[in-house]
Amino acid sequence: MTRFCKRCLYSEKHSLNLIFDDEGICSGCRVHEEKDILDWNKKESELRALLKQYRSKNGKNYDCIIPVSGARDSYYIVYLIKNKFKMNPLLVNYNKHYNTDIGIRNLANLRNKFDCDIFTKTVNPDTVKRITRQTLTCLGSLYWHCIAGETVFPVQTAVNHKIPLIIWGAHQGIDQVGMYSHNDKVEMTRKYRKEHDLMGYEAEDLIGEMENLTNDHLKPYYYPEDYYIQKIGVRGIYLNNYIRWDSRIQHEEMIKKYEYETNEATRSFDSYNDVDSFIYLDLHDYIKDLKHGYTKVVDHACREIRLGHITRNNGIDLINYYQSKKPKYSKLFMEWLGIDKNTLNFILDEIRNPKIWERNNKWQWVKKLRLVPDYDKNKKNKNFKKFIITKKYKSSDTNKKYILVGKGERKL
Repeated sequence: MTRFCKRCLYSEKHSLNLIFDDEGICSGCRVHEEKDILDWNKKESELRALLKQYRSKNGKNYDCIIPVSGARDSYYIVYLIKNKFKMNPLLVNYNKHYNTDIGIRNLANLRNKFDCDIFTKTVNPDTVKRITRQTLTCLGSLYWHCIAGETVFPVQTAVNHKIPLIIWGAHQGIDQVGMYSHNDKVEMTRKYRKEHDLMGYEAEDLIGEMENLTNDHLKPYYYPEDYYIQKIGVRGIYLNNYIRWDSRIQHEEMIKKYEYETNEATRSFDSYNDVDSFIYLDLHDYIKDLKHGYTKVVDHACREIRLGHITRNNGIDLINYYQSKKPKYSKLFMEWLGIDKNTLNFILDEIRNPKIWERNNKWQWVKKLRLVPDYDKNKKNKNFKKFIITKKYKSSDTNKKYILVGKGERKL
């Protein structure tokens, strides 16, 4: 029988490995409790002191690097570092290729509203497609290149331009499963990136194989050697070690102040975090279900339960509703990658985890394991406050197609 946390909705099957205590509460919920007892004013003072060490002495270089996209916590991080703490950041952006028009507009609005310089890295589309065909088939991931690029380009830029401080938002291992305490002040490492973000595969590990990838293809994803990291003194800090992190409240503040644009997601109630990608809360999320038996809506529900925004029963309702949604943009992905439906379905069936899925007597796929807990009949639901859907802008960028490079101009 699958064991579930008595407070949130995570089970013992979580891919990052949860620990349960004697009261049946998971490690993620226990570490989350720190958010309500830590002295965040003191932690903010520690952050100010840390940032002071990295201010350019002569003003001829940037103070730090902030990785950004047209979604997630980019606006809030830049707002804190640029406007509140008065640092001069260089923004860096890895082009994920699955870009929506909303994401392109958000990114353009970000650099304009905060008046920041930005570097964007766009890898040859043919190379990206070859990598994606290989990682989808061999690793069950169509997002490997995105995660690899997003996590390495800031480090490459830090080394090449001698800007040692990189500022990230929330550490997934802290916020989801309590892998570390906020007091550990864990920083970004190559080891964590490889083992968790990249599923154990560095770019070098993809050389050869089915797509005949070469060193030249994969060079954009190579992590700088330790010698150069140490010579420049590159370090990556996570703001959720110093700032009480609440993704929903932060996004809603950015909507009001800076016109961050939101959009309905295919497979989650969270309309804030991944509006820049056609594929993340769509086919990519569906594949997560095939591999692990749960999806991002579970992550989002657990986060909102811990923050007190919804009840546990609310979370169960949301998971049951969204986790069964079919991807909307599979055809768009197939056209981009150059594969047909039969090929995609064959790959997806190969990806399915046999410990979780089986065929029934009608030859339909069903789950062996129950990975959503039962209702708590002793507790009532409260009214679910929906996430904000902002007004729709028009732009010169093509709608309903991937946008490799766009202007992001907004028009009502």
